[in-house]
Amino acid sequence: MAGLSTAGCSGRSRRAPSGLLSAQQQQPSLSGDGSKLAVIADQRGRPTVQLRDLKSGQPLQLRHFSRHQPHSSPSLSWNGRYLAAVIQRGNRRLVLIEDRLTGRAHPLRLPAGRDPVTLSLAPDARELAVQTAEQGRWQVEVFNLSELLEADRAGGRRETTTMQDP
Repeated sequence: MAGLSTAGCSGRSRRAPSGLLSAQQQQPSLSGDGSKLAVIADQRGRPTVQLRDLKSGQPLQLRHFSRHQPHSSPSLSWNGRYLAAVIQRGNRRLVLIEDRLTGRAHPLRLPAGRDPVTLSLAPDARELAVQTAEQGRWQVEVFNLSELLEADRAGGRRETTTMQDP
């Protein structure tokens, strides 16, 4: 079983709790606050996203990533509220964002003919950068998610707006 350790600038490392990850893992993504780790792990021969709480070492439930493998390119928001990844549905690769607070799934519709390859979610989850492939050409597009997702701010602060009288 492969171990996971973390090292600071001093070069010293600490080992993550035993059994944190399976022996075959790749594509790690750490939440901005360092509390959660998402990886792609081999589950019954299928690349599947897994999420762990680093403090307790316990796996965290994902409602919308139990199928549609292979998964790739996981990315977490600041507190780990949002997890974005590339999934496979039939012959199509899609971007899926799971809101772990509400349990909702947010599939991101890309322009026709563009397949997601990798992605990176902004720490506050307001934007998502996606590398796409279209007819053999690679490009990176940035999608504004501010109308779709509530910001995931440091310290779990929620951003609300108030209505003003005309």
